[in-house]
Amino acid sequence: MMDVLMDALEEVRVMLQRHNGGIELVSWDDSTGELVLRFTGACANCALSSMTLKRGVEVLLCEKVPAIQKIHCSSS
Repeated sequence: MMDVLMDALEEVRVMLQRHNGGIELVSWDDSTGELVLRFTGACANCALSSMTLKRGVEVLLCEKVPAIQKIHCSSS
């Protein structure tokens, strides 16, 4: 499961790197399906990061990793 999640996150990273940004895994709770991520680089302070999370990151990750129930973004 973790391998699939990391592969999917790598796909997201490639997309975000085009905008000088990135994303990190903060935590994954296998029992609840809760994923916590952190934007890095230019994405960390971008006004559009919430839209990127909802319309890009969540869509791709939930498609690739059906076990994900919730995705949150950490600011620190």
